Amino acid sequence: MKNYVIGLDYGTDSVRAVLIDTENGQELASNVSHYKRWKNKQYCDASINQFRQHPLDHIEGLETTIQNVVKESKVDPSLVRGICIDTTGSSPVPVTADGTPLALTKGFEENPNAMMVLWKDHTSINEANEINELAVSWGGEDVTKYVGGIYSSEWFWAKILHIARQDEAVRNAAHTWMEHCDLMTYLLIEDKDLKTFKRSRCAAGHKAMWHEDWNGLPPVEFLEKLHPYLATLRGNLYDETYTSDLVAGNLSKEWADRLGLSAETVVAVGTFDAHSGAVGAKIEENTLVRVMGTSTCDILVGSYDEVGTKTVRGICGQVDGSVIPGFIGLEAGQSAFGDLLAWYKELLMWPTEHLLASSSTLNDAQKEQLREEFSDKLIVELTKEAEKIPVSESLPIALDWINGRRTPDANQEVKSAISNLSLGTKAPHIFKALVNAICFGAKKIVDRFEEEGVKIDSVIGIGGVARKSPFIMQTLANVLNKPIKVAASDQTPALGAAIYAAVAAGIYPNVIEASQKIGSDFDGEYFPQLDKVAAYNKLLIAYEQLSAFADPTIKISQNEFSL
Repeated sequence: MKNYVIGLDYGTDSVRAVLIDTENGQELASNVSHYKRWKNKQYCDASINQFRQHPLDHIEGLETTIQNVVKESKVDPSLVRGICIDTTGSSPVPVTADGTPLALTKGFEENPNAMMVLWKDHTSINEANEINELAVSWGGEDVTKYVGGIYSSEWFWAKILHIARQDEAVRNAAHTWMEHCDLMTYLLIEDKDLKTFKRSRCAAGHKAMWHEDWNGLPPVEFLEKLHPYLATLRGNLYDETYTSDLVAGNLSKEWADRLGLSAETVVAVGTFDAHSGAVGAKIEENTLVRVMGTSTCDILVGSYDEVGTKTVRGICGQVDGSVIPGFIGLEAGQSAFGDLLAWYKELLMWPTEHLLASSSTLNDAQKEQLREEFSDKLIVELTKEAEKIPVSESLPIALDWINGRRTPDANQEVKSAISNLSLGTKAPHIFKALVNAICFGAKKIVDRFEEEGVKIDSVIGIGGVARKSPFIMQTLANVLNKPIKVAASDQTPALGAAIYAAVAAGIYPNVIEASQKIGSDFDGEYFPQLDKVAAYNKLLIAYEQLSAFADPTIKISQNEFSL
């Protein structure tokens, strides 16, 4: 008898569902739904790094995508055995005592503070700084030590503390908070008991400082020093956490009817997109999986013998079972990857967007056609010209910190910069410098892991950038001086979520076996070009010099300054 599973992947701009044949990993149907409110930039203010999303975007997208893949695949709904959801993170949502998102209740429908606080929201920089200062001074154990020793404004407690201080109405109405992956899982299942609901180990360990060393979440005594609300909130959260190979519950009758599925379908514990992406890409021990999209997440798994109680400085956490049960999952990443290039594209499109609109030469249809043509071709043409520029040519040097720095050593207050500009600098030179910058940022992450004794034998790239930009991937291979394989699937995180669902449904005994059987194949590999590696090493030194200038906390050797 055939068995099928669904992986649901929530990205920054859209949600996508895939329906997978568990026998061979064949994708029988996929569907994408873009968030309508987010597309209109509702509830966001980029000038203060505020990025919020309305839960209705996610609920509507869930219903649309799953309905469509079930309909398109034409499979017997009773044979869809499991669903698993992955999301961005940390993206917490305030909810009522019965688990209703606060933005779906009267009086909070248009309040940005009642929305999901998206991973890239950096309004809580001050709160993150407070957490870091308190962690080393409060008299108890440093609760940041398993998240790289630095707590980020992108994460759970900092965001909640910021909202609690800013908005008394939300603070009083929010009984508890849920990570996006937990919320969407909770909405689907029949049992609506928040106290017994199985929260994601991945989300809790990497973003909420959950660890067995202090019996779960940070102690009440620590949290109340930040704000009394956090101490109260801890009692409304959770003690235990669960890996995503386990069942969170069965699909509720309501949602089974809405989706055209059976109430016998199990829903696995939720997870984060990068971690499920690594599973979809057949991650193995000492393999670095780079999930490359608007930002990056870099995922490794290590054995207990290799990692053990050793803590890795400046990363986004090391969590038992967050990727593969039985292994320590380690996470790092960059706050901007594709976003840096998107910023440059938007900058260059400004004349087209504004001056073209006021032109009296063209009619409205011609203006729109020309705008779309420019938008479609801009990055393509910049890439062609950038590829022609020799690495040895005097190039601008840029930093990739356009949205702060995630790792190594989280600091969301740092800014991007460009140096070595001249009258000979053209748009393709700057584009090449930005591509170099995101690759140099990746190199610093690899270096940190290896400096801390975590071995990296191979690299796998997944995501839109890995699939669509040979120029970036070849540059990355040259900068890292390592070969990089590219996963063939366009939907690797959703595929990884489907793999978790297949294990939770009992179709496979464990994640490793399921991943090897139905995970993505590879359709390309980039090898370092030895004649260019040395040239990139020299540019990397210039990147490090600019980094030290922009962030005085960075220390580099005197030898590097003299080169």
